[in-house]
Amino acid sequence: MAARGDEEELRLIARVAERDLEAFEHLYRIYHRRLSRFLFNLLRRPSTIEEVLNDTMMVVWEGAGSFNGASKLSTWIFTIAYRKAAKALRRRDEPVEDDRSEELVSPDAGPDEELAQERRQALLAEAVATLSPDHRAVVDLTYYHEMGYRDIAGIMDCPVDTVKTRMFHARRHLRRKLGGGLADWI
Repeated sequence: MAARGDEEELRLIARVAERDLEAFEHLYRIYHRRLSRFLFNLLRRPSTIEEVLNDTMMVVWEGAGSFNGASKLSTWIFTIAYRKAAKALRRRDEPVEDDRSEELVSPDAGPDEELAQERRQALLAEAVATLSPDHRAVVDLTYYHEMGYRDIAGIMDCPVDTVKTRMFHARRHLRRKLGGGLADWI
């Protein structure tokens, strides 16, 4: 199923390279939610998130012809988003509160489970917020976007071993903050 989605995305990016606006809009819809979540975990500021997301998709629109298939399309797009987010982070250095963590509740949970889930998510969001942007990116791409270390290394433009080291330190930090394993919290 994933390969089928990859094939569709490759057809879309080829059409985008030919300046097909409809294909671009479809690709934008496919990536909007995924990129929004990824960027939220890095940037924590809605206005900056939208700006970076739109800048990312503008690069996709303008550079679609330069996508050569050396990586998965998602890796290429997330690389652009990561670099745009890193630039945005360098432009600002004041801390930002995570005021959206309470919105991440499952609608199917009962009242007790909902309250417990809210608490877990708030604690996890607080703990993840204490990580550096690079560590947050590795955790987010691994657990929320199910990417492998090789793809993450491509996105972050660093060696695979650096990604592994960042994940090791991020997990250790979160384990100290939260107790238990990261899988208990996600």
